[in-house]
Amino acid sequence: MYDIEFTSSAIEDLKALKKSEQPEILDGIESQLRHEPSVETRNRKRLHPNPVAEWELRIGRFRVFYNIEEQVRIVSVEAVGFKIGNLLFIRKERGEL
Repeated sequence: MYDIEFTSSAIEDLKALKKSEQPEILDGIESQLRHEPSVETRNRKRLHPNPVAEWELRIGRFRVFYNIEEQVRIVSVEAVGFKIGNLLFIRKERGEL
């Protein structure tokens, strides 16, 4: 079992979303990343090298970007955003990954 930590910027990303959307995202993070976060599935994938995170979790239109510290079994949530079509938005601004 992995512990899940949120960076301060990820917490701000969550706060920027609607209150009604936040539980869906938090439940998805808990159910998808608590066990085997480094196993690729249709909702989890390793990303190409980028400055934000090594992994992406898809929860509907939302995207959670995270890193894994295997030695201490911690998942660090780095950013949370949403997609509209092919565009990614983080804190309601267009993001790049």
